[in-house]
Amino acid sequence: MTFALGWKKTVMLALVACGAWPVAGAAAKKPVHAATQHTAAAGHGKTQSTATAGRRTKGASRSAGQAATTRRSGRGGRGPAAPQVHVRSVESAPTPVSRQLSTAFVQTEQLRPMAQQLASSRSAAAYAGVQSYAAQHPGEGAAAAFLAIGHAYTLDRSYGAAAGAFRQAANAGTSLRDYADYLGAQAAVQNHDAGSAIALLTGFAARYPDSIFVTNAPVLLAQAYLLQNDGGGALRALATQMGQPAAQKADYLLVEAKAHEAQGDTAAATSIFRQIYVRLPFSPEAAQSRIELQKLNAGPSAGERKLHADALFNAHRYAEAGAEYHAIERDDASLGQGDRDALEIYAAVCDLRQKHLSRHDAERLPQTSDDSAALRLYILAELARNDGDEAGNRGLLQQMEQRFPSSRWLEEGLYSSGNMYLIKRNSALAIENYGELFRRFPNSTYAPSAHWRAAWLNYRNRNYSEAARLFEEQVAKYPMSTEAPSALYWRGRLFEDPEKNYAQAVNFYKALDTSYQNYYYGVLARERLRALGTQAAVAPAFPLSNVRPPPAPTLVQALPENDPHLIKARLLANAGLNDYIAPEIQAAPGSGTWGALAQAEIYRSYGENVRSLQAIKRAGSSFFALPVPQVPQVYWQLLFPRPYWSDLTANASQRGLDPYLVASLIRQESEFNPAAVSRANAYGLMQLLPSVGKTEAKKQGVGKFQTGMLLDPSMNLRLGTGNLKEVLDRFGGQAEYALAAYNAGDSPVRRWMAENNYKDIPEFVESIPYSETREYVQSILRNREMYRQLYNGQ
Repeated sequence: MTFALGWKKTVMLALVACGAWPVAGAAAKKPVHAATQHTAAAGHGKTQSTATAGRRTKGASRSAGQAATTRRSGRGGRGPAAPQVHVRSVESAPTPVSRQLSTAFVQTEQLRPMAQQLASSRSAAAYAGVQSYAAQHPGEGAAAAFLAIGHAYTLDRSYGAAAGAFRQAANAGTSLRDYADYLGAQAAVQNHDAGSAIALLTGFAARYPDSIFVTNAPVLLAQAYLLQNDGGGALRALATQMGQPAAQKADYLLVEAKAHEAQGDTAAATSIFRQIYVRLPFSPEAAQSRIELQKLNAGPSAGERKLHADALFNAHRYAEAGAEYHAIERDDASLGQGDRDALEIYAAVCDLRQKHLSRHDAERLPQTSDDSAALRLYILAELARNDGDEAGNRGLLQQMEQRFPSSRWLEEGLYSSGNMYLIKRNSALAIENYGELFRRFPNSTYAPSAHWRAAWLNYRNRNYSEAARLFEEQVAKYPMSTEAPSALYWRGRLFEDPEKNYAQAVNFYKALDTSYQNYYYGVLARERLRALGTQAAVAPAFPLSNVRPPPAPTLVQALPENDPHLIKARLLANAGLNDYIAPEIQAAPGSGTWGALAQAEIYRSYGENVRSLQAIKRAGSSFFALPVPQVPQVYWQLLFPRPYWSDLTANASQRGLDPYLVASLIRQESEFNPAAVSRANAYGLMQLLPSVGKTEAKKQGVGKFQTGMLLDPSMNLRLGTGNLKEVLDRFGGQAEYALAAYNAGDSPVRRWMAENNYKDIPEFVESIPYSETREYVQSILRNREMYRQLYNGQ
């Protein structure tokens, strides 16, 4: 048999995680299959698995069908227009509600450090401190303190105590009473106290029409009714959200299904459980729905389970997807042999992603005749690549070209093979594979990256005419790709040498300076403009008319200080309810313009540097394309913060380091999180391995070193700057070499240096074959320039 939902219809889903084949309505995925290399960091000490020979693409490129074709034109073309930042004022008039909230905020400011400490540590001393504050500050102060206590009890799963604290909060003040009632009801449900929860939630929307919990309260109320086995009451509670977006969420649907089940309507319950399982596979409710379906002897069909497994695969959850593929094959005796063979192959690609598949096992996979046959060949090609069997890899790709010329697995294989040859420094075969990919699959997510790599390898081979053609084609066909700034810069370099067309080189550098002002290549372009000086004006070459600067954002000079949701978010920070800050701000009208700034400022106000930086990064604006003076200073201060600045500058000065280089490295390594511990076991601000920290501590006379000392910002800066200075010294003070070694280790960097065929340092940086390392170096150097622009002389 074939699956009920159609095997041929569902099989395509399982390739999206590979990034090769867009599915209608889905966002393009990043490539994930570039060459993988394990390197030991000699100076820095980290061991990493770095992927990808070449820059990561993000799918933001035009398709070849949409882009203009590349040609040389005597009439030239217009250069790009500079992005114009829209800065506007957001005003809000004070209201009785905003005045009340502002008063509560001022009254509770002293609570903030204690509440934040309680939320993070939940120690007896922290509880006692906040209890004491509540006793000494009746009214809104006590209300916020009891909210902090109730929240801490909830985190400790002491739900009865939490419910009591929330009741005290509701009785003490009014500014956050909607939080007290809702969170109190939540604690009551967890404590199986349905009556208290129902009392708190009945009429919730009427009492608090502007609360962020208005859409959640009916679901929680329905859960309370279900505790009493009252399916009818639960359905009546949910009816208030019927037809609203909230009714499509997994938590609503699960409670609705259980309510129907409680009413004895198993058909309706089964239908909804199936909907959750298939349509919302990543929600916690999906796993619960499957359990409920099994209880009802109505387990999902093979087709539904296949859809579920495909979704897991697409989300890179390979272990779960593989287990599900195997389980479908094992559990459903009615499946035909073709379906079983395909399931075995799909399970095998999950094993491949987890590096659990041997070449011997792959060779035993069944022979099929549909697209799963292409997948089988792809798996074998990948294993040949991993084994260094270039001939085997090449032969399998040739079979795919002959038998499955339009298969997305051929697309995957060509990109992966190109990366293999790039790592092996076989540029001819790398160019061949990349070229085959973007010619066969011009709309591929991989196409911009493959096209750029082919162009760059031609440049490195000094095949300048072909490199120039491909650089121009990159700008014309993929103007919004991440590689467009690189193509603009290196085409400019070719205009300089060997073409000696300095005026046209200036046009390309000016295009970079206009559209990508503070990008890595924007900085380099300004260096070239200074070196070239004034040149005679010539019409810009045709590709420049395709340059598309990132969209200019709308920013604000100041926040709407009287907005109730903004004030309430600040009040929540005083009470230590940090998880609700973002939803509260997002509930404010117009917060799409200023919400990220508000979140970042609130987080910064109580020392959450990491959350602050991450919030402003999520603003969605291409700040690096913008002139510094056009952007309100507060954005730059949040994007390039200076926590621990006294310690940082003192240690940098002692070792003769540029403090802005140190700050940029920390921003890249840990985002200024002193408690950061990476998967590679690197610790603290500067991400030091314990072995590196121990060695450096011994050199600096730090006795009784313990790994935990690396989580102390002062000690991490002391040892980290010492280590960075040593790495720089090993590479003659050249920051580009040292940063590459800090990320990838000394050995690969010395190997790349030994090739000794780079015209200059920028060419060395662009030639780093590990994408992670190349982007790491470029990002830190770019950020160093930003720090210098913003703070030099301060």
